[in-house]
Amino acid sequence: MFDFDALSHAIASRTVLCVGDLMLDEFVYGEVSRISPEAPAPVIAVQRSESNVGGAGNVARNIASLGARCIFAGLIGEDEAGAKLRVELSREDRIEPVLVSDPGRPTTRKVRFVSEHFSTHMLRADWELAQPAAPDIEQKLIDAILPQLARADIVLLSDYAKGVLTARVIRNVIDAAKKLGKRVIVDPKSANLAIYRGATLLTPNRKEFAEATGSRADTEQGIADAAQDAMVLADCEAMLVTQSEHGMTLVVRGGEAIHVPALPVKVRDVSGAGDTVAAVLALTLAANADWESALRMANAAAAVAVGKKGTATVTPAELRRKILPHATLVAEEKIVAAGENLDVHLAEWRKQGLRVGFTNGCFDILHPGHVKILSEARGACDRLIVGLNSDASVKRLKGEGRPAQDERARAEVLAALEAVDLVAIFEQDTPIDLITRVKPSVLVKGSDYTREQVIGHEVVEACGGEVLLIDILPGHSTTSLVDRSWGGAA
Repeated sequence: MFDFDALSHAIASRTVLCVGDLMLDEFVYGEVSRISPEAPAPVIAVQRSESNVGGAGNVARNIASLGARCIFAGLIGEDEAGAKLRVELSREDRIEPVLVSDPGRPTTRKVRFVSEHFSTHMLRADWELAQPAAPDIEQKLIDAILPQLARADIVLLSDYAKGVLTARVIRNVIDAAKKLGKRVIVDPKSANLAIYRGATLLTPNRKEFAEATGSRADTEQGIADAAQDAMVLADCEAMLVTQSEHGMTLVVRGGEAIHVPALPVKVRDVSGAGDTVAAVLALTLAANADWESALRMANAAAAVAVGKKGTATVTPAELRRKILPHATLVAEEKIVAAGENLDVHLAEWRKQGLRVGFTNGCFDILHPGHVKILSEARGACDRLIVGLNSDASVKRLKGEGRPAQDERARAEVLAALEAVDLVAIFEQDTPIDLITRVKPSVLVKGSDYTREQVIGHEVVEACGGEVLLIDILPGHSTTSLVDRSWGGAA
């Protein structure tokens, strides 16, 4: 469960120490309309080009774009690409570069040639020396990194296997971080996960995970079982397996696996999406979010990143729109009578594999207690439906003089909240018919109820869902508000 705005505010005060392989990403865009007369190869008519700080540097850029600070430690060569990276990083207000120069290697540089019309990568040219740093450079890296640990809230190791994260560097950083009580997130490259032992979280993609564990990684249960064994070997707390269009699976050591489907998006470029995921995971965990909240934030960030061209960063506003997609709808677009259009919304959300939440009430006069429950309810799901008692239903439940506001007014106020995706008005005294129809993954009420008192709990639990009771704010009651405002008469 999470309140996006509160979590985003907390993130802005965090500092991440990111260590990894820095590289220069270049993109050359153009049109392909003919084959070269010199060889059977397409000719790209170049229209534009751009360059970005890439590799682990893109993790740092994502951390900064989300409003946090990043101390970035990496390796560059003494060449034009290295100089360019120094300049680019120095322009980032929220990134503090701690760079070690290695005269014996080129700065890693990747140039991608992209067909503008088809958004297709045609060719990639690499300049790199993909081997571990020499012992003297290795020691310089360690000496540069360790003094920064005390200033960081969390540590992120971004391994592209280009020479920075040697076994010795990894061991020194993780051991020192643990002594200081700092969590360590690792985006691994090595199939030998034991070299990252003691890290808090490992984030391999499905291919990396399969190679490291010897599993097929083709089912959620298969991933969960293999991850539990791998975590014992790596002595880590959790493992996140990213699976591109198939979403993400988070496995906590000794606990249940949590899977979230990929959010629907038109994929334009997957370059750097893993960097975005790692950055968001580090920031949300540094801000004391729980595992599931961190997972859902990272999943939404990945959807934003792959919808952009090139090595992309994500902003809080973009992330907010992805997590709260209905926030920009006008109120009327979110209001349905229980018999109208509800199935259309449900079918679309089920098709996307989204987790649907449900809560209900009269919401006669919306107060902070209501807002708290609705915000936390939305944090526990991907889409939140609010069942709203009709005017006739409220009158039967609350007596003459209620509701204080008619059902349309109450629905519009609820629909104006970003946390609410749909308001369904129902005529019955209880929402049992509506709950049976929705079959939500999570049914939410205030903690003034017990699980057994929550209408519909049997229906939800029989379908594999859960009942969530949220702490209420004391001192907030619609009835007391009505009594104070109208002397008991409304």
